[in-house]
Amino acid sequence: MGMTITEKILAVHAGVKEVSPGEIITVKLDLALANDITGPVSIREFSKIGVERVFDKNKVVLIPDHFAPAKDIPSAQQCLEIKEFSQEQGLKHYYEVGRMGIEHCLLPEQGIVVPGDVVIGADSHTCTYGGLGAFSTGVGSTDLAVGMATGEIWIRVPVSLKFILHGKPKNPWVSGKDYILAIIGKIGVDGAQYKTIELTGQAIEDLSVDGRLTMTNMAVEAGAKNGIIAADDKTIQYTKARAQRPWQVYRSDPDARYENIIELDVTHLQPQIAFPHLPSNTKAVQEAGDVKIDQAVIGSCTNGRWEDMVMAARILKGRKVHPDVRAIVIPGTQEIYLRTVREGLAEIFVEAGAVVSTPTCGPCLGGYMGILAKGEKAISTTNRNFVGRMGHPESEVYLASPAVAAASAILGRIASPEEVL
Repeated sequence: MGMTITEKILAVHAGVKEVSPGEIITVKLDLALANDITGPVSIREFSKIGVERVFDKNKVVLIPDHFAPAKDIPSAQQCLEIKEFSQEQGLKHYYEVGRMGIEHCLLPEQGIVVPGDVVIGADSHTCTYGGLGAFSTGVGSTDLAVGMATGEIWIRVPVSLKFILHGKPKNPWVSGKDYILAIIGKIGVDGAQYKTIELTGQAIEDLSVDGRLTMTNMAVEAGAKNGIIAADDKTIQYTKARAQRPWQVYRSDPDARYENIIELDVTHLQPQIAFPHLPSNTKAVQEAGDVKIDQAVIGSCTNGRWEDMVMAARILKGRKVHPDVRAIVIPGTQEIYLRTVREGLAEIFVEAGAVVSTPTCGPCLGGYMGILAKGEKAISTTNRNFVGRMGHPESEVYLASPAVAAASAILGRIASPEEVL
């Protein structure tokens, strides 16, 4: 019996010829990641283990991105803790404000994660790196501390769900964000509980690497252990330009085992909206009705990449943000930020009446840079819209693509891009 991509990667990192779903194995890590929220907890747990040094100073990554630049004294203290630990350990991959970015945008961009890796992170959206053909998953702070100390972690091999996306969307504004929202809407927030979501098909092949990273980023919103897409020529070209070390491409065998194979035709798919208060509560934008908004957020580890900035700028160019709306644009990394300046996108955003922020997770988790008051509504390119996610428990968050968020910012209500073009 053949193996899936995920099973092959885990088998190699466990030092065995094959693994089976449900089997508990110990795998060697290529990377262990934390941020300014989870990092301090992991560091304190690390200190209890009884080792003085991390397993490999080149394979532990600490990035201040959630409350950075620090919004208050407690967040400044958290950022300082991971900075001091990085200095003490001589970590290669610590990125201070001004050089950092949103972690799940920064690591692929800098070639720190490559195809075939096993990556754990004390952040649920660590599953993003499956878009490069890596096995990556979120873990708790204690598990991360053990990984930092030993370079290993135990994993129960997940069963796999295979999604085959056929066709080419007739609507030019349909993107990877719409694909993944449609999938989550179909299977629910627990439809892939501790399973692998493997994404294949012509529609996936047509996506850019940016679009693929958006999709695997949200695999966890269906409860998945990981999301993964086989590396192809696009992935290889992307990786060649960035990789800091060798990599290995894995593909699923023709006779690989899947719990279920689900086929979707995206030809007639329309831009999707996830209504409060679950990512699975999806509707086509045309079915949204008259939902007035107070805020539009374009950014995050889901949609803060270059392609997302371009999509938003195409909509906002020569137009104005509605006078009753706050529009916040957050490039995912300093490199992306600089490119928005050099290529004129920042000017488009500012002239439209949007604010352009330094890279930060800020509003996504209700941290800062876009907190909602009681009764306010936001359309956002982020990944979660749970009760109180972006502020007051009586506020509402609607998830969408950058194109829909930009169009909505202009009209002051949830809107389709075609309405403003």
